[in-house]
Amino acid sequence: MTERNERKTIPIQDINEASNCSSAEPYALMVLGDSMLPEFEEGEIIVVEPSGLVRDGSYVVAFVNEEWIFRQIVKRDDGWMLKPLNPIYENIPVADIDVAKGVVIMKKLPGKRSVQKSYI
Repeated sequence: MTERNERKTIPIQDINEASNCSSAEPYALMVLGDSMLPEFEEGEIIVVEPSGLVRDGSYVVAFVNEEWIFRQIVKRDDGWMLKPLNPIYENIPVADIDVAKGVVIMKKLPGKRSVQKSYI
């Protein structure tokens, strides 16, 4: 029999210890900053599918240069690039699509159930 005041904890898995990301569930992130304007505004919620199909023009969450970043992935003659939609930010050349760790499948405004857009 356990005590009523027994504390329960929720284990948090370190991202570095995570097994195969392809088996992960979709997750939500809040857009911060203006690098993806005009399509994605600060404060909007994006839903990311870790096992989503990455293709030319997909909006992705990527890990590049030791940081997580939200950009559009675009095919180039000599590889790929992570492209911000806001032209004041620079493109980031990448060798292949392996930097993409998830594909944006939907966005919505917080508190507005009927205002959403799908990207699949």
